[in-house]
Amino acid sequence: MDIIVLLVAGVIIGLLGKLVAPGDRDNIPLWLTVLCGIAGVLIGYYVYGAFGGSETDGIDWVRWIVSIVVAAILVMIASAVTSKRGIRR
Repeated sequence: MDIIVLLVAGVIIGLLGKLVAPGDRDNIPLWLTVLCGIAGVLIGYYVYGAFGGSETDGIDWVRWIVSIVVAAILVMIASAVTSKRGIRR
């Protein structure tokens, strides 16, 4: 997989994952969203292949949907980890 395609897909998938994640997910920085998107693409491809997905001609929509779901989960985890609500002063 080309690194440029991975970065572009990571940005798009990260933003889509942030968009479909439930609740208020605006408390994480953009770079962390992009990182979640890149990880979502990589993990989504692995999960898709592990459950029997195979290479197809053209666009594989199921693989991209799996990547968006994984990115949304990663955005929710990153939001929970970086949340400032649990900090007491």
